[in-house]
Amino acid sequence: MAKKIIPEISAQNNENLISVLQERFEKNRSRHENMEWDKVLKKLSNEPKKLHSLNEMEMTGGEPDVVGIDTKTGEYIFFDCSPETPKDRRSLCYDREGLDARKEFKPVNSAIDMATAMGVKMLDEEQYLCLQKLGKFDTKTSSWIYTPAVMRKHGGALFADYRFGRVFFYHNTAQSYYGSRGFRAELKL
Repeated sequence: MAKKIIPEISAQNNENLISVLQERFEKNRSRHENMEWDKVLKKLSNEPKKLHSLNEMEMTGGEPDVVGIDTKTGEYIFFDCSPETPKDRRSLCYDREGLDARKEFKPVNSAIDMATAMGVKMLDEEQYLCLQKLGKFDTKTSSWIYTPAVMRKHGGALFADYRFGRVFFYHNTAQSYYGSRGFRAELKL
């Protein structure tokens, strides 16, 4: 089982992260029209564990940004918005079961374990489609996406990418991994 990352982030790193998030927020207004940075900042200030998770998303190359508000909870929704799947979250099996099933050439981790340790969730099919409405993502890479248990029990897992002007969803064995496949995360705040 993956260890949960201890949420410790220095005051200086905290300020730097908030500055990066604000700059990205302002630069990409089309992702969050009619939202105000000051309201996002207020929530960030009250959620140090979530701020730590956003820092993990940023440090692994995810370029997290606000993409919406959960209408039921009022929480801000952050997705990884890096053009390609985050560079430091690639070459991973889908989950622990897939990783354990590999006989040789095991990667260092699985996507599910890494997401859990970061305190985030992997995007599912619906969320991945929502992300793709905001731009063109994964045009050269692909991303594991959350695979429902009913599908996972058959040994496979889902991944997606954007090619030929559209989103494609595929399946692969959960123990497979590729240098161009990682995962994209979601965090609610």
